[in-house]
Amino acid sequence: MGPQINTDRHKDLLTRFHQKQLRIAVLLGGFSAEREISIKSGNAVARALTKQGHPVIVIDVKDELVRGLADHPIDIAFIALHGEFGEDGGIQRLLEKSGIPYTGSGPEASYRAMDKFTTKELFAQNNIPTAPYRTIHQSTALPQIQTLIKEIGDFPVVVKPRAQGSSVGVSIVSDQSALVSALTQAFNYGDDVLLEKYIKGREITVGILGEAPLPLIELRPKQPFYDYTAKYRDPETEYIVNPDLPPKTVRDIQSLGLKAHQVLGCAGFSRVDMIYSANDGPFVLEVNSIPGMTERSLVPKAAQAAGIDFPHLCERIIELAIANPKSEIPNQRVGRIRKNVR
Repeated sequence: MGPQINTDRHKDLLTRFHQKQLRIAVLLGGFSAEREISIKSGNAVARALTKQGHPVIVIDVKDELVRGLADHPIDIAFIALHGEFGEDGGIQRLLEKSGIPYTGSGPEASYRAMDKFTTKELFAQNNIPTAPYRTIHQSTALPQIQTLIKEIGDFPVVVKPRAQGSSVGVSIVSDQSALVSALTQAFNYGDDVLLEKYIKGREITVGILGEAPLPLIELRPKQPFYDYTAKYRDPETEYIVNPDLPPKTVRDIQSLGLKAHQVLGCAGFSRVDMIYSANDGPFVLEVNSIPGMTERSLVPKAAQAAGIDFPHLCERIIELAIANPKSEIPNQRVGRIRKNVR
């Protein structure tokens, strides 16, 4: 559970926030493969909150986290850290030890969402449709790979590192010739890799804000899939807000996105990525507990479609952090591995 806020403290924090007196630390940067995007997200959040009149300090977690927490009086942290230490529960645990409330999900939910093996296991336990998959360790990859591919239904397959975001290290493999290269790339980010059946369909994302789904966004990249380049660098990537889908289908996809968010125990906000097949319906790919907050990011686009501009979205995320303890899943047994946090 996250730090408990008693009623008096809750009222004090909320009052000071509305009076523009709450001291907000935006945590960004870090040391993951997503450092560049984290800096963009955090700076965008800091500018938005400053524009609204809030006292803001920006802390690069790679360089000055300990000094920043010690030297500056902080009332709440807005976590804009993507990848390792930001989305795996590391920073959340540190903030809890320091007694500092923070935005987004608690440490256990963050870990579950970041770890693709755990996410898949929980989806299966809770009847959330997801693509067939197998897990593979670097030491046994080559002897097992052909058997595993056949078990999930043959090529094409998606090769993913176990715990990376922003599609870092992800490849779609159409035949045997490209498989070794894709595995080598994925193993650069850890010893465990997810092998997933490729589902052909429309790429759909559902933003969750305060336990309510936002409007859908369909992604139409010019790349083979919505990879790192398509997300952050390719100006030709199309974002279709409120895509042309039957109203019932939209409601079903939103409900499924909310369920995935809740099954992992996420809190405050998240983004749920899916593939929608015209024949088989939606398949949930993953839940992003700290989605991007750049000018190209999807949750801000969806919030805008719901009538919430970017500065007010940032404020709403902080209000949710003040109002709600972190949500964790009771009595869930899932496999875990220890991670080394630098």
